[in-house]
Amino acid sequence: MTRNEQHSRDVWEEFWNKQDIDQVYGNSGRIIEQIERIGNVRGKWIMEIGAGSGRDGFRLVDLGANVILLDYATSSLAVIRDLADRLGKQVYLVRADAFALPFKSESIDIIFHQGLLEHFKKPEGILQQSYFVTKNGGHHVADVPQRYHIYTVVKHLLIWMNKWFAGWETEFSIGQLKQLFKRVGFDVYETYGDWMRPSFIYRAVREVLKKAGLVLPQYPKPVALFAKIRRSLRRFMKRQSISYYTFMDIGVVGMKKE
Repeated sequence: MTRNEQHSRDVWEEFWNKQDIDQVYGNSGRIIEQIERIGNVRGKWIMEIGAGSGRDGFRLVDLGANVILLDYATSSLAVIRDLADRLGKQVYLVRADAFALPFKSESIDIIFHQGLLEHFKKPEGILQQSYFVTKNGGHHVADVPQRYHIYTVVKHLLIWMNKWFAGWETEFSIGQLKQLFKRVGFDVYETYGDWMRPSFIYRAVREVLKKAGLVLPQYPKPVALFAKIRRSLRRFMKRQSISYYTFMDIGVVGMKKE
C-alpha cells in the first residue's frame, strides 16, 4: 500500500472477489468514444490503469489495439482473465501499483482510467507516472465522478457512517480535473461528461429492494416517448456549459506534447 492510498488493497480484493460481473454497471461507452475520437487505434499500445473488469479494454481489442490491463488487485485480474477466456480476447494483464508503473518512458500510446483518481488524496502521482510512460504525442483520458451531484451527498454520508464500499473517495469539478492534468504537463484539449444510466435514484432503489429480496432489472425497460424526450434534452444539454454541473461523470483528454 502506498502512502497516498486512503484504503487498503484488501477493499478491492474483496470487492472483485464477490462480484457477479454481469451485475456490475459499465460506463456507457463514453471512454471508448473519446479514444476513438483521438484517431485509429489499430496497432496502438493502450493501457487501462485500475482496470477493474477490463470491459473497455475488450472493446479496444476489437478495434485492433494492443491492450494492457493493469490493476493491483489479483481478484480484478482474475475477473479479467475469466472474461477474456469467455470472450476469446487477447489482452496483457499486469499487476502493479499505479504510483510505480513498470514501463519504460515513452512506451505507451494511450493511457486511460475510470473511477481511479477519486480514491487518492494525492492523485498527481498517478498522472506523473502516466506522463512518464506516455509517448510524445500520446494521450491520456481520465474519467471521474462530478462534484455537484446528489451522488456526492449520499456518498459522503455513507463514508461518514463507514458504509461506503470503497472506504474513502472524493470527487472533482471539471476545472479541478483540467488543472490537475496541466500541472503534470499534459495539454488538455477536450472535456466531456455523461449522466448515470440508469439514474442514480433507480440504482439506489434497486439496491435497497435487493436487500429486501426484491430484484429489479439491472436496466429498466424504457418508455418510448420518455426515452425520446430524454435523448433530445440530453443532446441539447451537452452543448451547454452548465451541463458540467449536472453530469454524473466528467473527463478530460490530455496530450503529451512532442
